[in-house]
Amino acid sequence: MSYNSTPIRTLSDLGSRVAQVRRVNGVTATAVSQRSKRSRDILHRLERGDDVSVSSLLDILQAMGYQLELTPARAPTLAEVRERFSEDED
Repeated sequence: MSYNSTPIRTLSDLGSRVAQVRRVNGVTATAVSQRSKRSRDILHRLERGDDVSVSSLLDILQAMGYQLELTPARAPTLAEVRERFSEDED
């Protein structure tokens, strides 16, 4: 799955995407924490889908070389719904 194709709709989606991007790029939690000047606890809370401040999110994304992009909301496609619920069955 391309991590750029599925919209992020929940904190859990956001956390999973951040963790996936970090791992795919081979960056450790310690490295992200040092670059972002945020604790590993905050990074791990974000990756679990817990609520963190917007400033923490932006610092972590910037440290990883990413930024937010806002797009108009739309209803999920049938394929996205199937993919989402197939993950819950695992």
